[in-house]
Amino acid sequence: MDDVRPDEALMLAYRDGEAAAFDMLYSRHRGKLFRYLAHQVPHCADELFQDIWMRVIGARAGYEVTAKFSTWLYRIAHNRLMDYFRAQGRSLVEFTDPIGDNDSPALDPPAPTTIEPEAILLRKDLAQKILSALEELPAAQREAFLLAEESGLSLDEIAIATGVGKETAKSRLRYALERLRRTLEEAT
Repeated sequence: MDDVRPDEALMLAYRDGEAAAFDMLYSRHRGKLFRYLAHQVPHCADELFQDIWMRVIGARAGYEVTAKFSTWLYRIAHNRLMDYFRAQGRSLVEFTDPIGDNDSPALDPPAPTTIEPEAILLRKDLAQKILSALEELPAAQREAFLLAEESGLSLDEIAIATGVGKETAKSRLRYALERLRRTLEEAT
């Protein structure tokens, strides 16, 4: 049976020695976190994913509820990405690495509701256009978009996770949505 406790209560329980609480947190957040990383740095998403969870494990003894768990988790992820980009001699604002090959299971579009070949082809084509449009976004805008859409973070949470002001997060998200909308309209 699923644990209905909020994430913050689970992290506190994990901090206090309840290993099953970590399993539940991992289960709840692994897919969204991995997709967020795969869209940012597909060639090393696995490595960063593991490193972020190791940092969560390492920080458990000092964990205090100061924000939503997801905000805290994505702040760790953002900081790890910044470390990675700095090591590469780049910053998130400059980084524009493409998403990668389309055979990655983490990036496959959801299964279509119909199995007609034409519908499948149209759905795959649309998914490819969306991924291509996402690739073309500046990295900071892509990050804001992914944190909002993939991870479900609010503007306040995005601002905290990325270490910028709320208005900056709002602008990045707005510009990302405008660019995606414009790119997709041009493609269809």
